[in-house]
Amino acid sequence: MAFTEEQKKYYKKNFNALADTLILKQDLAKLSKSKKFKIIQGQDPLDVNLINTYTRKKIYSDPLMELNSLLATYNEKYALYPILYFYGLGNGVLYKALCQNPKLQHIIIFESDIELIFTSLHLIDLSSEIKDRKINIISPKNNRQQILSIFYNQPFLNFVRVYFLELHSDYYESEHDEIIKLNKDIYHTIKEAVCAHGNDPKDALQGIEQFVYNLPKMLTHPNAKELVNTRKELGKNAIIVSTGPSLTKQLPLLKEYANKATIFCADSSYPILAKAGIKPDYVMMLERTHVTAEFFNHDFGDFDKDIIFITTALVHPKAIEYLEKYNRTYILIEKFLGFESYMEFHSFGYLMMVSSVAHMAYELAMALRCENIIFIGQDLAYAKDGCSHPKDYQNSSTYETNMYEHITTKAYGGEGEVETHFIWNMFRTILEKHILGTPKTTKIYNCTEGGARIEGTIEKPFKEICENLLNVDLNKPFPSLKFPNQNKQNERMLKAYYKIQKSIKNCDKLELFVLEKQQNILKKINQEEFKNLSYENKELAGSVIEDIDVLKSEIEKIHTIYGDLNEILQPLYHQFELNLAKIYVLNPLTEEDWVNKTLFWIKEHLDWIIYVLIHLKAQKEALQNNVSPLENELLQRNFGNLLNKIKRN
Repeated sequence: MAFTEEQKKYYKKNFNALADTLILKQDLAKLSKSKKFKIIQGQDPLDVNLINTYTRKKIYSDPLMELNSLLATYNEKYALYPILYFYGLGNGVLYKALCQNPKLQHIIIFESDIELIFTSLHLIDLSSEIKDRKINIISPKNNRQQILSIFYNQPFLNFVRVYFLELHSDYYESEHDEIIKLNKDIYHTIKEAVCAHGNDPKDALQGIEQFVYNLPKMLTHPNAKELVNTRKELGKNAIIVSTGPSLTKQLPLLKEYANKATIFCADSSYPILAKAGIKPDYVMMLERTHVTAEFFNHDFGDFDKDIIFITTALVHPKAIEYLEKYNRTYILIEKFLGFESYMEFHSFGYLMMVSSVAHMAYELAMALRCENIIFIGQDLAYAKDGCSHPKDYQNSSTYETNMYEHITTKAYGGEGEVETHFIWNMFRTILEKHILGTPKTTKIYNCTEGGARIEGTIEKPFKEICENLLNVDLNKPFPSLKFPNQNKQNERMLKAYYKIQKSIKNCDKLELFVLEKQQNILKKINQEEFKNLSYENKELAGSVIEDIDVLKSEIEKIHTIYGDLNEILQPLYHQFELNLAKIYVLNPLTEEDWVNKTLFWIKEHLDWIIYVLIHLKAQKEALQNNVSPLENELLQRNFGNLLNKIKRN
């Protein structure tokens, strides 16, 4: 169809407002006209309809009536929503009108028909809203990664619990399957985003407890820096062995080529490799649970000689107990978390984006300057028979088969889909981010030959890669690592003890501050006037909310400044903000609504303040209860007087 000069002007402005990096802009640039849609203009400038010339279906049955109906609904129910999500662009008029609401920060519009987008951008000037990112048009068919990434950012993350997807008009009901799939993907991404930002202060507390308990072991053993300095560039090829159901078929080939590559294996793969007689160079452990520690509860005798067991510093103490029981060489590496960073052993090195042992192995392989990184057993999906792990897996091949809800993702090879769950899916997306930042000189091969596709990897049969790349025997065993001398051990342990005592005092200091502010707020709330709160005495409610906001701001500043408190308070704060969003978006239409929302808002904050106090007390007790191994080690080294002095100051 032909466009008027004014319509062409609208389109040019809208097109130029789109970010150059958007796939949408690149797709639109390929179009010069639309054969699929015809514009039907009524007498009113807003009475604009579009008809699909292929199906003869109109976008609206009555454009003005549907526009006014939706605006009335949104102005009443959703006036305080900072983000709205729609499936369907339509004629764009609704979104121009909604943008007049100053409370609305973003509208996310999913539209899969590129010709419809092309036509609609000729109808109305949305350029300023597009440029300011108030209106965001996304094509879900070819840009799913952009869709999913937004939920990891603010303000989208804080308002995920009030997310809903609105159908623009009945025209889009024909895309039912795509809408359902998109909605499912978004819900699973929301779960991943919430999980990635910290969703359980109990997990954080367990990590802090075990890290403090394990400190003497970490500080008296070699560290990551020593490992990298001693062993970097000793081999070009790394094989990362995970415990997906496909691992079994790769074991004979792995055994044949074991001496021609550096082998990193997951803790759960270690017993399987040991039984197959395949010696890894490194065995990795990440998780803090007792269940994971049991992968080390084996006596494989001389098989363990020359293997380095690498765990995070917050693993369950049982894991270290088993390592020492069977005389294994091990090192502990810190994750880049709040409390571990607060301890300031920066020169040891940190694990950064690690949510699985595969991520951990990948980071170490990169640090050791491996040029080819080869994944096997990295299914991140269920096998066709429903198995989650190999048949020789210690906890049974169906260990996770019914543990989580099954979702689908693209299969290895790019054709079809496989079943996975949201945690594996999160591991996959994090791994893809790792790979995206990998230098071009490093090649990443996925030789799993099954499971989920990992974007950015080169998919090749394991046999082909072994034959083409693994042609030189490495000089194994690799050089041994040096332990720190006695003076260095003493220095580091004393520093750790000082930092822990300081953190205990920080807990006390913040607890007293919060208690004082809490009491001031409760005095106002306990007034008779507040007990009978009405719209007429809203100044008193405003005064209470102002006091709460001041306290909230101060707590946020303090736990940001005191890195030792951030790790436990951040997930608590994050979950609080997610719940608070559900109250924030309530639009009070009557004075009674206002009172109820205000009381609800204040109660939610008071509950949060109580949880802050509980968690500060819990962290203090965790530090006091788990510092004893470090304290006992220092007492044995005759530092009793110095420890007493540190406690007093």
